[in-house]
Amino acid sequence: MKPINAIRMGGTDILPLVEGGKGVSISTGISAGHWAAAGGAGTVSIVNADSYDEDGNVVPQVYHGKTRRERHEELIDYAIRGGIAQARIAHEIAGGRGRIHANILWEMGGAERVINGVLEGAPGMIQGLTCGAGMPYRLSEIAARFGIHYYPIVSSARAFNALWRRSYHKTGELLGAVVYEDPWRAGGHNGLSNTENPLAPEDPFPRVLALRKQMRAFGLDDTPIIMAGGVWWLEEWQDWIDNPELGPIVFQFGTRPLLTRESPIPDAWKQRLLTLKKGDVFLNRFSPTGFYSSAVNNSFLRELRGRSERQVPFSPEALGEHTAALAIGARGRQVYVTPADAQRARLWMEEGHTEAMRTPDNTLVFVAPEQAREILADQGACMGCLSECRFSNWSQKPPAYSNGHKADPRSYCIQKTLQAAAHAHGPDQADVIDHNLMFGGTNAWRFATDPFYANGFVPTVAQLLERIMTGR
Repeated sequence: MKPINAIRMGGTDILPLVEGGKGVSISTGISAGHWAAAGGAGTVSIVNADSYDEDGNVVPQVYHGKTRRERHEELIDYAIRGGIAQARIAHEIAGGRGRIHANILWEMGGAERVINGVLEGAPGMIQGLTCGAGMPYRLSEIAARFGIHYYPIVSSARAFNALWRRSYHKTGELLGAVVYEDPWRAGGHNGLSNTENPLAPEDPFPRVLALRKQMRAFGLDDTPIIMAGGVWWLEEWQDWIDNPELGPIVFQFGTRPLLTRESPIPDAWKQRLLTLKKGDVFLNRFSPTGFYSSAVNNSFLRELRGRSERQVPFSPEALGEHTAALAIGARGRQVYVTPADAQRARLWMEEGHTEAMRTPDNTLVFVAPEQAREILADQGACMGCLSECRFSNWSQKPPAYSNGHKADPRSYCIQKTLQAAAHAHGPDQADVIDHNLMFGGTNAWRFATDPFYANGFVPTVAQLLERIMTGR
């Protein structure tokens, strides 16, 4: 195994190991602070992070506004308060060692306001901004305003080329590194393009090499590339270390920090990670963001798959192949579908999926009455956590504050489910975890086969980094 040496990044020498950011109360100040204290770059998520009351208890994010716009303002206030709280915790634990980065999603509702609010409220405590989930053109401007480095997340050389030419070339000296996030292997939301096959993962080496060639064309020979997604044992990445073709490489770990003693996820989630099998984590496209995302297969995802499978195109009147009349709803409103779809729909209704809900694509999905009530309630309670949401049809852009489409019942309220998963406690936490979204990289099945975790061993962050440094 080649030696793993410190690398120059963000104006200082640190271990080439970065903690990947995981939003909504998962990448906390405790985890990030300990990662930085061990010599790497710890990451706090400022995506609706937890804040605390005077007694140190988590402040529940309860919304009282009568309109989406009012609740959106509450959400931004919660996010800023939480981001400041987590930054302070990380700063105190790190004690000046390593680096503390803040991670945010560009497509988060009010992202720029949150970034500015956190940096103003936690001066000098955050040394870098990591940002993806969209094209964060103004990330460099924000970083320059506060005199810190920035770390854009891309999944192709083409994306970085667009960011550099439009904006980043103005503040190239503050570009700490470029994060290449593998769109097939990384956990959470991924940047697959419409031309890439989600079922055919590509080798990351030529894609990262293309990114390096693009960066060299801009004079960024010595700016590190952070390889994110699919990294487990560094022994498997020896060809990348000290490779003159690739230049300086740093490795990001997003999934492995989930299973540490400092990780805030519920114990039931940690135990689930230790039992995963290959194929239990996969890409899906149910997210209200419209992005593909990688998550653990559980009853939550199975229910979403069921919604889309119980789906038929329809017409309000007999047209083309839509010749079969179908009565839907309590009033028996009549629509027209194909004869085959009429037969399928009647079988679904006999099974209890009696509620037909319209989608923006002129299809009907059939769900049980209790599911329909929950979907409608969640759509009505939208607090604008995304810049645009397919599930609720929210958009943060005035004057309409709507994306112009019908709300899509095939998706879900991402804020609700991530909050529920992150804060599940008590005897029923295993059920809560199974019925909510559990993001994870596609390599998460390796917890069960890696001898480091034998007999259910859960390491500290320091022990995890020590193990990673061995290469094994």
